[in-house]
Amino acid sequence: MNNADSSTVVSDLAWFKSSYSGTEGGECVEVATATTAVHVRDSKEVAGPVLTVSRGAWAGFVELV
Repeated sequence: MNNADSSTVVSDLAWFKSSYSGTEGGECVEVATATTAVHVRDSKEVAGPVLTVSRGAWAGFVELV
């Protein structure tokens, strides 16, 4: 797992927010997939830190939740 500044993450990533997220704000995250990793960030702080995990780790997390 890596917690890096968003400036170190490729700028051309396509970020997605869950279809279950409402438009009223609140606690939301966005994810972007790359060839070898999945990047996660706070949707309200897009210039903030980005959590980077392997695709396998992300798949395991999603399976558990």
